[in-house]
Parts: sequence; structure tokens; C-alpha cells
Amino acid sequence: MTNHRHRASRLRPGRSSLALGLVGVVAGVLFSTNATLFSQATERQPQNLQELVRAESARLETTNADVTALRADVDALLSEQAAANPETAASPELAFAAGRVAVAGPGVEVRLWDAPQVSDVPDDVRVDDLVVHQQDLEAVINALWAGGAEAVTVQGHRVTATTAIRCVGNVLLLDGSTYSPPYEVAAIGDQDELVSGLMSSQPVQIYLQYVDAVRLGWSLTRESKIEMPSYDGNLSVTYARVPGDEPITLNPAGTADQGDPNGTA
Repeated sequence: MTNHRHRASRLRPGRSSLALGLVGVVAGVLFSTNATLFSQATERQPQNLQELVRAESARLETTNADVTALRADVDALLSEQAAANPETAASPELAFAAGRVAVAGPGVEVRLWDAPQVSDVPDDVRVDDLVVHQQDLEAVINALWAGGAEAVTVQGHRVTATTAIRCVGNVLLLDGSTYSPPYEVAAIGDQDELVSGLMSSQPVQIYLQYVDAVRLGWSLTRESKIEMPSYDGNLSVTYARVPGDEPITLNPAGTADQGDPNGTA
């Protein structure tokens, strides 16, 4: 192998001292700059996850309070509009279907929670198999609707046509709030029909298999009286589809747009 002398060369003593001094000066400047930046950042934002979660939770509570106040203003304005135009006011049946009125009656309650961390789980079981997922909650809710549920709640929140259930890991995001297991789903209706709807649902049956295999949480109880609040959130939609028809989008001019270039219904 050819010996490349320039790779083994050394700096002369004078140049070496000058280079080391220059490096020291640059390092000092960088250190002082970083220290200044971090000291300023400490005053502006939390420096650990716990403080960040606490700050964001406080901000979320404030935002939710503002949203609740605005919704109250909107409801008041809608009430005034309905009083001025009684022919356009929603019927009691429509208000009930939309979840705008509180209800109470017999029904069932389903609770789901994560499996305990055990060391003897089967080799083919993944970590995701040990937690309750969004599709599990949706399976229970859909089965209850199929069983004739008249009203449904999740964690005490009324489920409507615009309700969005989102899970991040094992945390449930619902109506601006976060929840951890156990998750509670309640339904008002004929108890036998509700139970039959649950037990005949294939997704629910799959979940129950994991209840037996890895001890996922599951309980089903019949309740003589369940009280459900009304839904005070926004029910407006900007996009919808009637089964079998063309998409319907909100038209600011007041006419329904179903794909007709002239904007007629």
C-alpha cells in the first residue's frame, strides 16, 4: 500500500496553539449563546412533558369554556329565530332525533378497558391487542344502534350524527375532552333487543374473543333508568350524501348543490 505522507502530517507547534485558541473562543461563544437561548425559552414555555400537558390542559379548558359560551349565544339566537318563524322550528321528534333534548329510560351500559400487563400472553399477541381501540368503541355503538337504541352516550356525552370519536393510543378524544379507560357506552331502549344487537355483532364477537384470550375488559349491565343530557354542540354540516343520491354541499346562496352546474336541487 502506498504511504500518503500528507495524511500523517502534523501541524507545526505555532499553528497548533493558534488553532486551539481559535476553537476555544468559538466554543465559548456558542456555549454562551445556547445558555442565553435556553434561559429565554425557560421563561416562555415548559421544559418537561408534565408541565406542557398541564399548560395545554389549562388552555383547552379555557377554550372549551369560550366555546360553551358561544354555543349558548347561538342557541339563544336560534330560539329567537324559531319564535319569529314558528313554521320553520324543529318538531319535537326532530329535536329528539338530533339529541337536542335530555332523555331518561331503561337500557344497558357497556364498559371496556385495557388488558392488564401480563407476562404469559401468547406469542402471536401484539401490544396493540391489549388496548381498547377506536374501532372497538364504534363496534359497540353501531351494535346498539342496530339493536334499536333510542339514544346513546359515550363517557356521558350524547352521541349524534356529527359526533366524532377519535383514539390516540389508549386515550379517547371526544368533544374537546380526553378520557382514559375504562370507557362507558350507554344506550336507552328495549334491553333484550339491545343485548341481542350486541351479541349478534361480528366485530363485538371478535372483541369478546380477545376478552377471553388476553383479558381485555368487558362488562354488560342492564340499568332500570339511564339519564342522558341533551347535546348542546354544533349540528351543522357542510357536506352530506343521501344514500343512492349525489353529494349535497352547502350553498351560500341558499340552494342545494347536488352536482347541477346551475346550483338547482
